[in-house]
Amino acid sequence: MRYYAGLDVSVKETTVCIVDQTGKICHEVKVVSHPDDLIAVLKAPAWQMQRIGLEAGPLSQWLFEGLARAGLPVICIETRHTKAFLKAQPNKSDRNDARGIAQMMRVHLYRPVHVKTLTSQRRRALLTARKLMQDKAIAIENDLRGLLRNFGLKVGVAWSGKFEARILELVEGHIELAEIVEPLLDARRKLRQHFAALHRKVLMIARDDGICRLLMTIPGVGPVVSVAYTATIDIPQRFRNSRAVGPILGLTPALNQSGESCRVGRISRCGDGMMRTLLYEAAQVLLTRVAKWSWLKAWAMSIAKRRGLQKAIVALSRRLAVIMHRMWSDGTEFCWSREAHPASA
Repeated sequence: MRYYAGLDVSVKETTVCIVDQTGKICHEVKVVSHPDDLIAVLKAPAWQMQRIGLEAGPLSQWLFEGLARAGLPVICIETRHTKAFLKAQPNKSDRNDARGIAQMMRVHLYRPVHVKTLTSQRRRALLTARKLMQDKAIAIENDLRGLLRNFGLKVGVAWSGKFEARILELVEGHIELAEIVEPLLDARRKLRQHFAALHRKVLMIARDDGICRLLMTIPGVGPVVSVAYTATIDIPQRFRNSRAVGPILGLTPALNQSGESCRVGRISRCGDGMMRTLLYEAAQVLLTRVAKWSWLKAWAMSIAKRRGLQKAIVALSRRLAVIMHRMWSDGTEFCWSREAHPASA
């Protein structure tokens, strides 16, 4: 007899449902959300597991790695597809969700999700922490501007290195304001220091990684974009071709078709939001700051003349993602002339 399991994971407990090949529920239990506790249930001699479904979420990578290391046939499944399937049930509960996932695994009605390697997870954590430090520092700077503006003190244009000096200059002679501003400046100073330390780590990774150095031969692509791209794609061979990268990152138009109605909307924006933002920034730099001409910039400029700069940047973002994947797969550097570039078609 073949058995299939569905796991509905929460922070503290995971609901497990095991069904047989006919769909009959054989075992249901709640265990602590830890790989060892799940292994004890799923590796029992009574079950001959064929597939174990685990919905993608905050704990999925950790649990997936532990179950896979134990030799269990675990599969991480796509969240939106799972929710659409489970929505057919009238009542939502942890037990019903686990039952639904188990039945999805039995009838093979699921979309698998790639679980990244440990190296890519670490890089992603580094980039997330770096972005968090940067956002909090900018938030404090904006709050300081708004706070001082209430008293008629306008900060104006002040670069990051001169921001603190400008604030201290404005509050000079305002003793109470200076006492309020000083803790905020101290917090901003520490955030900027930690951000600089994390940014140096990103630069070191890009310097020591051959793939990152290869991707940085593309105009507009720097260390942060290259490290983020390698962490997001992880294994280039998991895509059937380079063009498949665009839809995964949400950079292709969403299609809504029903009967005679066919509407092509804006980009879907599904997938990794951070990577999509970085690709947009890289495309913007290529179009507006990179002085050296290339076939890629000429292609984007022709779109800008017909459709506008905004749509040209979005189209260039998708093209960058495709080219980076092709370069990574082929091990070739960026070629400035169209005839010599393998990904220019």
